[in-house]
Amino acid sequence: MAKRSGKNENAARPVLDSRRKVMSALINAFPGGRECAAARLGLELKKFDNQAYESVGHRPLTDDQIYLLEQTAGTTFLPDYICRMYGGVFVAMPEAESLDNLDLYALGLRTDVREGEVDKIIARALEDGRIDEADMAEIIAAHREHIAARHEEVGAVITLHRKQDQQ
Repeated sequence: MAKRSGKNENAARPVLDSRRKVMSALINAFPGGRECAAARLGLELKKFDNQAYESVGHRPLTDDQIYLLEQTAGTTFLPDYICRMYGGVFVAMPEAESLDNLDLYALGLRTDVREGEVDKIIARALEDGRIDEADMAEIIAAHREHIAARHEEVGAVITLHRKQDQQ
């Protein structure tokens, strides 16, 4: 199965609460760093830095430019950030050519692991009989990851087994 979001898929994701932090994470994940990212976009390094970090008087990189960098780096930092702003999670839908039943099994296992993580966090939080703000934030973050994994799993089943129209 082809992975769309390689570098930030399973790692503990940092909280990217600004577009500037998104760009910093993307540049750190980009093969070859800022110099290669600038070259990929055909920009001089100074211009790239000014646009990437939204320096005063410079327009930021466009969404299309960021998308191009994310595709190269194999990350999904920008959609993760935007989805979190709206209280959701980003889940890339799989392509049928890259799926088989073994992939479905792996996705199911990943979903089960994420669900177990949610339950473990809840159990740990309830040891003292109360869920505080930090516990709640951790539970919600883990729950979002579980729902995203389940959404990906269901999307993959539909994609792989969808009836194709005869033409």
